[in-house]
This record gives sequence, structure tokens and C-alpha cells, in this order.
Amino acid sequence: MAEQVLVQFRADKELKQEVSDIYNQLGMDLPTAFRMFMAKSKQVRGLPFEAVLPEQSTKREDFREAFNALREEAEKKPEMSIEEINEEISATRNKRKKG
Repeated sequence: MAEQVLVQFRADKELKQEVSDIYNQLGMDLPTAFRMFMAKSKQVRGLPFEAVLPEQSTKREDFREAFNALREEAEKKPEMSIEEINEEISATRNKRKKG
């Protein structure tokens, strides 16, 4: 067997717990998952998943057009009374309470 070494790094506590839970559901512990990651990285000679930037970048004009479209849509909507607004808020809160 090859010589073993200790690998340490820092990670967000909540992220580590969430990822540990995922691997536990898959029947393995976190160190096993990391060893698998390293073995696959060696096999593919890189990251074992696609890591690329999006093909398109959003331009400032795209955001401006989307904003103006939303503004036009909002202008076509009728004004709501304060009572209608409060009713909508209450209905949403009741839905959240029920699950």
C-alpha cells in the first residue's frame, strides 16, 4: 500500500455538514468521497466535472431592456388599494404557515 499522508483544508461548517449528509446517504464518509474525487481527477487529468464560464455574458443594455419591459408591464397593472395589498400579504402569510 502506498504511503498515506494527511490532507487538511478549511471549509464552511454548514457546507461541510450538508455535503457530509449527502455522502452518508450514498453510503460513504467524507474522506472516502474526497479520495474518490482525487482518484477521478488523476484519471481525467483535471477536474472530474465541467468547470467553464458561461458562453455569453450579459451586457448592460440587456439589463436595461429587461428593466424597461418590467416597467411597462407594471404600468399596465391597475393600482391596488391598501386593503387589497394587506389582503394579499395576509393570504401569502397564511399559505406559508400551512406549509
